[in-house]
Amino acid sequence: MTNLAHVGGSDAFAIAARLERALADKPRGLIIDGRMVPSVSGKTFATCNPATGKEICRVAQGDAADVDLAVQAARRALSNPAWRDMSAVDRSLLLNRLADLIEREAQELAVLECIDNGKPATLTKAVEIEGSIKTFRYFAGWPTKFGGETLPVSPRSGARILNYTVREPVGVCGLIVPWNYPMSMAAWKVAPALAAGCTVVLKPAEQTPLTALRLAELALEAGIPAGVFNVVTGFGDAGAALVDHPGVDKVAFTGSTEVGKAIVRGSTGNLKKVSLELGGKSPQIVLPDADLDAAAASIASGIFFNQGQTCTAGSRLYAHADIHDDLLARIAEHAAKLTIGNGLDPAVNFGPLVSEEQWDRVSSYVEIGQREGAELVIGGARPQGLDEGFFFQPTIMANAASSMRIVREEIFGPVLSALRWSDPEDLVAQANDSDFGLSAGIWTNDLKQAHRMAAAVKAGTVWVNCFNLVDNATPFGGFKQSGWGREHGRQAMELYSEVKSVWINLS
Repeated sequence: MTNLAHVGGSDAFAIAARLERALADKPRGLIIDGRMVPSVSGKTFATCNPATGKEICRVAQGDAADVDLAVQAARRALSNPAWRDMSAVDRSLLLNRLADLIEREAQELAVLECIDNGKPATLTKAVEIEGSIKTFRYFAGWPTKFGGETLPVSPRSGARILNYTVREPVGVCGLIVPWNYPMSMAAWKVAPALAAGCTVVLKPAEQTPLTALRLAELALEAGIPAGVFNVVTGFGDAGAALVDHPGVDKVAFTGSTEVGKAIVRGSTGNLKKVSLELGGKSPQIVLPDADLDAAAASIASGIFFNQGQTCTAGSRLYAHADIHDDLLARIAEHAAKLTIGNGLDPAVNFGPLVSEEQWDRVSSYVEIGQREGAELVIGGARPQGLDEGFFFQPTIMANAASSMRIVREEIFGPVLSALRWSDPEDLVAQANDSDFGLSAGIWTNDLKQAHRMAAAVKAGTVWVNCFNLVDNATPFGGFKQSGWGREHGRQAMELYSEVKSVWINLS
């Protein structure tokens, strides 16, 4: 894989300046039926650099009319022999070719994501770009391995019957992705959908549309037929139109639980299939025998990585009373060492929040926590000297209680709420006392306790003595209001396919 260690510093600033000059020339259009086109209305909106608060460029503002055109293109492509009858081997080759092109454009994509999302270029390189390459390569292996089976049946008639199942693409997929990991979240959905033979209409978040558009351009360059991969940029009305459209067979969404519920309601018109990866309020459970140095480093990373704008962020810390103060002090030390600033600087490992709206949200939760009685240990405000952009300090709130909003509600920012515990049974009850169940972290050197806790915690992913590890081979998703279905692995392929049972009378 391309070495991107030099992304950051003067190279990154120069690439960013060149990209911004090119983007400012004309608005970025929608990708529909293999072409970049303006929106039907002609409207555009601004996408901004979170590190400066300044406009990068204008982007076409799609709405229901544009969604309809994109869905029509996707439906035509679904029956186009060039895609419909493509062999499994050839589909694999296309996905690998797309991965090659992402790798070729890795430097520019890393910087593009940095200026549009705000996270440091070193992280966009490692997480967004390298992660997307791995995702497309992983799912490129599935078309030749994903199929049906022959089944022994016992019909009442006593006839000799051959029964077999086949896997068919579910159809046109509406993919709606968030702003916190724009490119990798798009890859998580686009790759298995294409591997299964579906066609897609991708709706990126309005805050971060640029890498989605570039990804679709690279897909066309890779040879994916026109209409197979469409992108409609815009606001919530475009997403709602995609959910409501009768020509869409499946919706896959990553984002807030509130919007996820609205998607479920909107999908009932034609009973389209729905998969949802929603909010989280992940507990970090630390037992008294844990390695506190390792736990503190990982807990700090688990809440402050990507400025806390992560669905799995370990935002609820349950530390045993005997080690609570020591652990909190160690986490605070890690937070204090973070270098905050423009993510184009290679020394920076903590960038801005994505928008002014998100900054206001995080700030309001810190105020709410203090009013409810939590103690502000560190952070809670804009860093000194960073007057432009949407920067917010890594924040720790101590003396939190299960009833507080900062413990119960997803903040989606760099805010850790710390709680003490002493009774293991009460600990499990507290950890599970949440509407969410996406993930959890457990820290202990006691193997029996680790297994018991992992079994007791209600979450789709449980990490023991580690946190925030994901892989394309293992399922990812949540319990309770954290979603429906699973990303990655065979489970993702199943989400984008239908099973057909065929009965042949051989008598």
